[in-house]
Amino acid sequence: MNRFNDARDWFFEKRLGLFVHWGLYAINGLQEQEQQRYNVPASEYVKLIDKFNPASFDPAAWLDMAQESGFEYMVFTAKHHDGFCLWNTAQSKFNVMNSPYGKDVLKMLADECHKRSFPLEVYYSVVDWHFPAYPNIGRHHEIVTEPASHNWDAYMDFLKAQVKEICSNYGKIHGIWWDMNVPQHKDASVHEMIHSLQPAALVNNRGFGDGDYSTPERDFDPEGANPDSLAFKRPTEACQSVGVNSWGYRKEEDYFTVAYFQKKIASTLAMGGNFLLNAGPDANGIFPEEALSIFRGISSWYKNVREALTAVPAPGTLENRRVLTTKKDDVLYVICPEGLDSSALSLAPFKNLPRKVTLFNSGEKIPFTLEPTVYERGKGELLRLRHIPSETLEGTIPVFKIEF
Repeated sequence: MNRFNDARDWFFEKRLGLFVHWGLYAINGLQEQEQQRYNVPASEYVKLIDKFNPASFDPAAWLDMAQESGFEYMVFTAKHHDGFCLWNTAQSKFNVMNSPYGKDVLKMLADECHKRSFPLEVYYSVVDWHFPAYPNIGRHHEIVTEPASHNWDAYMDFLKAQVKEICSNYGKIHGIWWDMNVPQHKDASVHEMIHSLQPAALVNNRGFGDGDYSTPERDFDPEGANPDSLAFKRPTEACQSVGVNSWGYRKEEDYFTVAYFQKKIASTLAMGGNFLLNAGPDANGIFPEEALSIFRGISSWYKNVREALTAVPAPGTLENRRVLTTKKDDVLYVICPEGLDSSALSLAPFKNLPRKVTLFNSGEKIPFTLEPTVYERGKGELLRLRHIPSETLEGTIPVFKIEF
Protein backbone atom coordinates (compact mmCIF):
# COMPACT_ATOMS: atom_id res chain seq x y z
CA MET A 1 0.00 0.00 0.00
CA ASN A 2 1.43 3.36 -1.04
CA ARG A 3 1.85 6.15 1.49
CA PHE A 4 1.10 9.81 0.82
CA ASN A 5 4.71 10.82 1.61
CA ASP A 6 3.58 14.04 3.23
CA ALA A 7 2.04 15.26 6.50
CA ARG A 8 -0.95 12.94 6.02
CA ASP A 9 1.19 9.90 6.76
CA TRP A 10 0.24 10.20 10.46
CA PHE A 11 -2.69 8.01 9.39
CA PHE A 12 -0.38 5.01 8.98
CA GLU A 13 1.07 5.41 12.48
CA LYS A 14 -2.15 6.04 14.43
CA ARG A 15 -4.29 2.99 13.78
CA LEU A 16 -7.13 2.91 16.31
CA GLY A 17 -9.49 5.89 16.30
CA LEU A 18 -12.38 7.00 18.51
CA PHE A 19 -15.50 8.12 16.63
CA VAL A 20 -17.80 10.40 18.65
CA HIS A 21 -21.38 11.08 17.54
CA TRP A 22 -22.84 13.90 19.62
CA GLY A 23 -25.52 16.50 19.04
CA LEU A 24 -29.10 17.50 19.82
CA TYR A 25 -30.23 13.93 19.25
CA ALA A 26 -28.57 12.91 22.51
CA ILE A 27 -31.25 14.82 24.44
CA ASN A 28 -34.09 12.38 23.70
CA GLY A 29 -31.73 9.42 23.34
CA LEU A 30 -33.62 7.83 20.45
CA GLN A 31 -31.24 7.77 17.48
CA GLU A 32 -28.97 10.23 15.68
CA GLN A 33 -31.48 10.29 12.82
CA GLU A 34 -34.36 10.96 15.18
CA GLN A 35 -35.92 13.69 13.03
CA GLN A 36 -36.17 11.42 9.99
CA ARG A 37 -36.85 8.05 11.60
CA TYR A 38 -39.50 9.30 14.01
CA ASN A 39 -41.03 11.81 11.58
CA VAL A 40 -40.40 14.74 13.91
CA PRO A 41 -41.48 18.03 12.30
CA ALA A 42 -38.60 20.46 11.82
CA SER A 43 -40.51 23.07 13.82
CA GLU A 44 -40.43 20.72 16.81
CA TYR A 45 -36.93 19.34 16.37
CA VAL A 46 -35.28 22.77 16.32
CA LYS A 47 -36.65 23.41 19.82
CA LEU A 48 -34.11 20.93 21.16
CA ILE A 49 -31.50 23.66 20.86
CA ASP A 50 -33.14 25.30 23.88
CA LYS A 51 -32.41 22.16 25.93
CA PHE A 52 -28.78 21.63 24.91
CA ASN A 53 -26.78 22.37 28.05
CA PRO A 54 -24.25 19.56 28.72
CA ALA A 55 -22.97 20.73 32.08
CA SER A 56 -20.78 17.64 32.48
CA PHE A 57 -18.98 17.98 29.13
CA ASP A 58 -15.26 17.87 29.89
CA PRO A 59 -12.92 17.54 26.91
CA ALA A 60 -10.03 16.66 29.22
CA ALA A 61 -12.05 13.74 30.62
CA TRP A 62 -12.87 12.61 27.08
CA LEU A 63 -9.20 12.65 26.13
CA ASP A 64 -8.17 10.91 29.36
CA MET A 65 -10.63 8.13 28.58
CA ALA A 66 -9.55 7.94 24.94
CA GLN A 67 -5.86 7.66 25.75
CA GLU A 68 -6.37 5.21 28.60
CA SER A 69 -8.42 3.05 26.21
CA GLY A 70 -5.64 2.96 23.62
CA PHE A 71 -7.26 5.25 21.05
CA GLU A 72 -4.78 7.22 18.98
CA TYR A 73 -6.95 9.82 17.24
CA MET A 74 -10.53 11.10 17.25
CA VAL A 75 -13.25 11.88 14.70
CA PHE A 76 -15.91 14.26 16.05
CA THR A 77 -19.33 15.05 14.56
CA ALA A 78 -19.30 18.83 14.16
CA LYS A 79 -22.46 18.71 12.01
CA HIS A 80 -24.68 15.68 11.51
CA HIS A 81 -27.67 15.32 9.17
CA ASP A 82 -29.86 17.52 11.39
CA GLY A 83 -27.70 20.53 10.52
CA PHE A 84 -26.96 21.49 14.14
CA CYS A 85 -23.40 22.87 14.35
CA LEU A 86 -21.23 22.29 17.40
CA TRP A 87 -18.96 25.23 16.62
CA ASN A 88 -19.25 29.00 16.41
CA THR A 89 -20.21 29.23 12.75
CA ALA A 90 -21.13 32.51 11.11
CA GLN A 91 -23.06 30.65 8.41
CA SER A 92 -25.98 29.35 10.50
CA LYS A 93 -27.79 30.41 13.66
CA PHE A 94 -28.58 26.75 14.32
CA ASN A 95 -25.39 26.30 16.33
CA VAL A 96 -24.20 25.63 19.85
CA MET A 97 -23.57 29.31 20.62
CA ASN A 98 -27.34 29.88 20.53
CA SER A 99 -28.04 27.06 23.00
CA PRO A 100 -28.09 27.48 26.80
CA TYR A 101 -24.59 25.98 26.81
CA GLY A 102 -23.27 28.82 24.65
CA LYS A 103 -19.72 27.53 24.27
CA ASP A 104 -17.81 26.46 21.17
CA VAL A 105 -17.61 22.70 21.72
CA LEU A 106 -15.33 22.09 18.75
CA LYS A 107 -12.85 24.70 20.00
CA MET A 108 -12.85 23.23 23.50
CA LEU A 109 -12.19 19.76 22.11
CA ALA A 110 -9.61 20.94 19.57
CA ASP A 111 -7.70 22.89 22.23
CA GLU A 112 -7.48 19.80 24.44
CA CYS A 113 -6.36 17.64 21.50
CA HIS A 114 -3.66 20.17 20.63
CA LYS A 115 -2.34 20.13 24.21
CA ARG A 116 -1.78 16.39 23.90
CA SER A 117 -0.80 16.23 20.20
CA PHE A 118 -3.83 13.99 19.76
CA PRO A 119 -5.01 14.06 16.11
CA LEU A 120 -8.55 15.37 15.60
CA GLU A 121 -10.65 14.87 12.49
CA VAL A 122 -13.95 16.67 11.97
CA TYR A 123 -17.07 14.90 10.71
CA TYR A 124 -19.31 16.92 8.38
CA SER A 125 -22.58 15.66 6.89
CA VAL A 126 -23.28 16.79 3.35
CA VAL A 127 -26.96 16.01 3.88
CA ASP A 128 -28.50 18.88 5.84
CA TRP A 129 -32.11 18.75 7.05
CA HIS A 130 -32.04 22.32 8.36
CA PHE A 131 -30.43 24.58 5.76
CA PRO A 132 -33.21 25.47 3.28
CA ALA A 133 -31.04 25.39 0.15
CA TYR A 134 -30.09 21.72 0.54
CA PRO A 135 -32.28 19.70 -1.89
CA ASN A 136 -34.03 17.36 0.52
CA ILE A 137 -36.22 15.36 -1.85
CA GLY A 138 -36.64 12.16 0.14
CA ARG A 139 -33.68 10.13 -1.07
CA HIS A 140 -31.86 7.91 1.43
CA HIS A 141 -30.88 9.87 4.55
CA GLU A 142 -32.98 12.82 3.42
CA ILE A 143 -36.29 14.29 4.51
CA VAL A 144 -38.55 16.37 2.26
CA THR A 145 -38.30 20.15 2.44
CA GLU A 146 -39.74 23.07 0.47
CA PRO A 147 -38.63 22.68 -3.19
CA ALA A 148 -38.82 26.40 -3.84
CA SER A 149 -35.93 26.91 -1.41
CA HIS A 150 -33.65 24.30 -2.97
CA ASN A 151 -30.52 25.72 -4.52
CA TRP A 152 -27.53 23.41 -4.81
CA ASP A 153 -25.07 26.16 -5.73
CA ALA A 154 -26.12 28.18 -2.69
CA TYR A 155 -25.77 25.12 -0.50
CA MET A 156 -22.27 24.39 -1.81
CA ASP A 157 -21.26 27.99 -1.04
CA PHE A 158 -22.58 27.47 2.50
CA LEU A 159 -20.76 24.14 2.85
CA LYS A 160 -17.45 25.51 1.58
CA ALA A 161 -17.69 28.50 3.92
CA GLN A 162 -18.31 26.21 6.90
CA VAL A 163 -15.46 23.85 6.05
CA LYS A 164 -13.18 26.85 5.57
CA GLU A 165 -14.12 28.00 9.09
CA ILE A 166 -13.23 24.58 10.50
CA CYS A 167 -9.93 24.50 8.63
CA SER A 168 -9.00 28.07 9.56
CA ASN A 169 -10.17 28.72 13.12
CA TYR A 170 -9.32 25.58 15.10
CA GLY A 171 -5.59 25.08 14.73
CA LYS A 172 -4.22 21.90 13.22
CA ILE A 173 -6.95 19.61 11.92
CA HIS A 174 -6.11 16.06 10.83
CA GLY A 175 -9.04 15.39 8.54
CA ILE A 176 -12.50 16.19 7.24
CA TRP A 177 -14.66 13.10 7.57
CA TRP A 178 -17.43 13.53 5.01
CA ASP A 179 -20.69 11.66 5.19
CA MET A 180 -23.72 11.29 2.92
CA ASN A 181 -22.96 13.05 -0.34
CA VAL A 182 -26.34 11.77 -1.49
CA PRO A 183 -26.36 13.70 -4.80
CA GLN A 184 -22.87 12.23 -5.50
CA HIS A 185 -21.71 15.68 -6.56
CA LYS A 186 -18.06 15.96 -7.64
CA ASP A 187 -16.03 19.07 -6.91
CA ALA A 188 -12.26 18.74 -6.69
CA SER A 189 -11.92 22.29 -5.38
CA VAL A 190 -13.38 21.34 -1.99
CA HIS A 191 -10.70 18.77 -1.23
CA GLU A 192 -8.01 21.04 -2.69
CA MET A 193 -9.07 23.79 -0.28
CA ILE A 194 -8.85 21.42 2.69
CA HIS A 195 -5.41 20.16 1.71
CA SER A 196 -4.12 23.71 1.13
CA LEU A 197 -5.38 24.98 4.50
CA GLN A 198 -4.54 21.84 6.47
CA PRO A 199 -1.63 19.83 4.97
CA ALA A 200 -1.99 17.01 7.55
CA ALA A 201 -5.72 16.65 6.92
CA LEU A 202 -7.05 13.63 5.09
CA VAL A 203 -10.41 13.55 3.34
CA ASN A 204 -12.34 10.32 3.06
CA ASN A 205 -14.14 8.85 0.06
CA ARG A 206 -17.62 10.08 1.07
CA GLY A 207 -17.10 13.65 -0.06
CA PHE A 208 -16.69 15.24 -3.47
CA GLY A 209 -14.16 12.88 -5.02
CA ASP A 210 -12.32 9.62 -4.39
CA GLY A 211 -10.64 11.04 -1.30
CA ASP A 212 -7.51 9.80 0.40
CA TYR A 213 -8.94 6.61 1.88
CA SER A 214 -11.91 4.23 1.93
CA THR A 215 -14.42 4.04 4.79
CA PRO A 216 -16.32 0.75 4.95
CA GLU A 217 -19.08 1.03 7.55
CA ARG A 218 -20.39 -1.64 9.93
CA ASP A 219 -18.56 -4.24 7.79
CA PHE A 220 -16.03 -4.40 4.99
CA ASP A 221 -17.13 -3.12 1.60
CA PRO A 222 -16.32 -5.35 -1.41
CA GLU A 223 -14.10 -2.72 -3.02
CA GLY A 224 -12.00 -2.02 0.06
CA ALA A 225 -10.21 -5.35 0.40
CA ASN A 226 -8.60 -7.87 -1.87
CA PRO A 227 -9.81 -11.28 -0.65
CA ASP A 228 -7.05 -13.07 -2.55
CA SER A 229 -4.23 -11.27 -0.77
CA LEU A 230 -5.96 -10.54 2.57
CA ALA A 231 -4.70 -6.97 2.43
CA PHE A 232 -6.32 -3.65 1.59
CA LYS A 233 -5.59 -2.20 -1.82
CA ARG A 234 -5.67 1.43 -0.68
CA PRO A 235 -5.63 3.27 2.68
CA THR A 236 -8.74 2.10 4.52
CA GLU A 237 -10.48 2.88 7.78
CA ALA A 238 -13.29 0.55 8.84
CA CYS A 239 -15.83 2.04 11.24
CA GLN A 240 -18.31 0.47 13.63
CA SER A 241 -20.39 1.60 16.59
CA VAL A 242 -20.55 0.00 20.02
CA GLY A 243 -24.33 0.14 19.61
CA VAL A 244 -26.16 -2.29 17.35
CA ASN A 245 -28.89 0.21 16.48
CA SER A 246 -27.33 3.65 16.55
CA TRP A 247 -24.22 5.81 16.44
CA GLY A 248 -25.49 8.60 18.67
CA TYR A 249 -26.61 8.06 22.27
CA ARG A 250 -29.60 5.73 22.57
CA LYS A 251 -31.28 5.06 25.92
CA GLU A 252 -32.52 1.59 24.94
CA GLU A 253 -29.45 0.40 23.07
CA ASP A 254 -28.13 -3.10 22.42
CA TYR A 255 -24.37 -3.55 22.42
CA PHE A 256 -21.83 -5.68 20.59
CA THR A 257 -19.46 -7.84 22.61
CA VAL A 258 -15.82 -7.13 23.37
CA ALA A 259 -14.86 -10.33 21.52
CA TYR A 260 -16.68 -9.07 18.43
CA PHE A 261 -14.62 -5.86 18.40
CA GLN A 262 -11.36 -7.63 19.07
CA LYS A 263 -12.01 -9.76 16.00
CA LYS A 264 -12.92 -6.73 13.87
CA ILE A 265 -9.92 -4.71 15.02
CA ALA A 266 -7.52 -7.63 14.58
CA SER A 267 -8.75 -8.42 11.08
CA THR A 268 -8.78 -4.79 9.93
CA LEU A 269 -5.38 -3.80 11.25
CA ALA A 270 -3.65 -7.01 10.16
CA MET A 271 -4.86 -6.27 6.62
CA GLY A 272 -3.22 -2.84 6.79
CA GLY A 273 -6.26 -0.75 7.68
CA ASN A 274 -7.31 1.51 10.53
CA PHE A 275 -10.29 0.94 12.80
CA LEU A 276 -12.62 3.69 13.99
CA LEU A 277 -14.76 2.67 16.98
CA ASN A 278 -17.77 4.85 17.77
CA ALA A 279 -19.77 5.75 20.86
CA GLY A 280 -22.27 8.51 21.55
CA PRO A 281 -22.17 10.53 24.79
CA ASP A 282 -25.48 11.35 26.48
CA ALA A 283 -27.02 14.82 26.68
CA ASN A 284 -24.69 15.73 29.57
CA GLY A 285 -21.58 14.72 27.66
CA ILE A 286 -21.07 11.44 29.51
CA PHE A 287 -20.26 8.20 27.66
CA PRO A 288 -22.57 5.28 28.54
CA GLU A 289 -21.07 2.80 30.97
CA GLU A 290 -21.70 -0.01 28.44
CA ALA A 291 -19.47 1.79 25.94
CA LEU A 292 -16.77 2.39 28.55
CA SER A 293 -16.89 -1.29 29.49
CA ILE A 294 -16.29 -2.24 25.85
CA PHE A 295 -13.40 0.22 25.64
CA ARG A 296 -11.85 -1.29 28.77
CA GLY A 297 -12.23 -4.78 27.37
CA ILE A 298 -10.46 -3.79 24.18
CA SER A 299 -7.79 -1.62 25.82
CA SER A 300 -5.58 -4.10 27.65
CA TRP A 301 -5.77 -6.60 24.79
CA TYR A 302 -4.97 -3.99 22.14
CA LYS A 303 -2.04 -2.58 24.05
CA ASN A 304 -0.59 -6.10 24.39
CA VAL A 305 -1.00 -7.07 20.73
CA ARG A 306 -0.60 -3.70 18.98
CA GLU A 307 2.96 -4.50 17.91
CA ALA A 308 1.66 -7.40 15.81
CA LEU A 309 -1.45 -5.72 14.42
CA THR A 310 0.41 -2.64 13.20
CA ALA A 311 3.30 -4.48 11.53
CA VAL A 312 3.42 -4.87 7.74
CA PRO A 313 0.73 -7.19 6.33
CA ALA A 314 2.23 -10.44 5.06
CA PRO A 315 -0.64 -12.18 3.24
CA GLY A 316 -0.02 -15.61 1.82
CA THR A 317 2.87 -16.39 4.15
CA LEU A 318 1.10 -19.42 5.57
CA GLU A 319 -1.32 -21.95 4.11
CA ASN A 320 -3.61 -21.71 7.11
CA ARG A 321 -6.32 -19.31 5.90
CA ARG A 322 -7.84 -19.01 9.37
CA VAL A 323 -4.93 -16.87 10.52
CA LEU A 324 -3.57 -13.52 9.37
CA THR A 325 0.13 -12.70 9.30
CA THR A 326 2.24 -9.56 9.58
CA LYS A 327 6.02 -9.09 9.57
CA LYS A 328 8.70 -6.81 10.95
CA ASP A 329 12.40 -7.52 10.43
CA ASP A 330 13.02 -11.13 11.59
CA VAL A 331 9.67 -11.49 13.30
CA LEU A 332 6.49 -13.11 12.01
CA TYR A 333 3.27 -12.32 13.81
CA VAL A 334 0.32 -14.71 13.65
CA ILE A 335 -3.15 -13.35 14.43
CA CYS A 336 -6.05 -15.75 15.00
CA PRO A 337 -9.35 -13.86 14.43
CA GLU A 338 -11.30 -17.13 14.63
CA GLY A 339 -9.76 -18.16 17.93
CA LEU A 340 -8.32 -21.60 18.67
CA ASP A 341 -9.94 -25.03 18.60
CA SER A 342 -7.30 -26.81 20.65
CA SER A 343 -4.10 -26.36 22.64
CA ALA A 344 -2.04 -26.65 19.45
CA LEU A 345 -1.74 -24.57 16.30
CA SER A 346 -0.19 -25.96 13.10
CA LEU A 347 1.46 -23.51 10.71
CA ALA A 348 3.04 -24.27 7.36
CA PRO A 349 5.21 -23.92 5.41
CA PHE A 350 8.33 -23.27 7.52
CA LYS A 351 11.95 -23.84 6.57
CA ASN A 352 13.76 -22.59 9.66
CA LEU A 353 13.36 -23.31 13.35
CA PRO A 354 12.28 -20.18 15.23
CA ARG A 355 14.33 -18.85 18.11
CA LYS A 356 11.31 -18.13 20.30
CA VAL A 357 7.51 -18.04 20.20
CA THR A 358 5.56 -15.77 22.52
CA LEU A 359 1.82 -15.50 23.15
CA PHE A 360 1.23 -11.74 23.25
CA ASN A 361 -2.00 -12.05 25.22
CA SER A 362 -0.22 -13.30 28.33
CA GLY A 363 3.47 -12.75 27.55
CA GLU A 364 4.29 -16.44 28.11
CA LYS A 365 6.65 -18.47 25.96
CA ILE A 366 5.01 -21.19 23.85
CA PRO A 367 6.80 -24.52 23.16
CA PHE A 368 7.02 -25.60 19.53
CA THR A 369 8.31 -28.31 17.22
CA LEU A 370 9.29 -28.25 13.56
CA GLU A 371 8.03 -31.40 11.85
CA PRO A 372 7.85 -32.80 8.32
CA THR A 373 4.57 -32.21 6.55
CA VAL A 374 2.73 -35.46 5.97
CA TYR A 375 1.35 -35.09 2.46
CA GLU A 376 3.37 -32.34 0.75
CA ARG A 377 6.98 -32.84 1.76
CA GLY A 378 8.34 -30.52 -0.90
CA LYS A 379 6.66 -27.42 0.53
CA GLY A 380 8.69 -27.14 3.70
CA GLU A 381 8.04 -28.23 7.24
CA LEU A 382 5.22 -27.63 9.68
CA LEU A 383 5.62 -25.52 12.80
CA ARG A 384 3.46 -26.83 15.62
CA LEU A 385 2.81 -24.50 18.54
CA ARG A 386 1.95 -26.64 21.56
CA HIS A 387 0.58 -26.41 25.08
CA ILE A 388 -1.23 -23.16 24.29
CA PRO A 389 -3.53 -22.16 27.19
CA SER A 390 -6.49 -22.11 24.82
CA GLU A 391 -9.09 -22.37 27.57
CA THR A 392 -7.93 -19.06 29.05
CA LEU A 393 -8.13 -17.45 25.61
CA GLU A 394 -11.85 -17.98 25.14
CA GLY A 395 -13.51 -14.71 24.22
CA THR A 396 -10.32 -13.05 23.02
CA ILE A 397 -8.17 -13.04 19.88
CA PRO A 398 -4.84 -14.91 20.29
CA VAL A 399 -1.76 -13.28 18.76
CA PHE A 400 1.67 -14.96 18.53
CA LYS A 401 5.14 -13.52 18.00
CA ILE A 402 7.53 -15.86 16.20
CA GLU A 403 11.14 -14.71 16.32
CA PHE A 404 13.92 -16.05 14.10
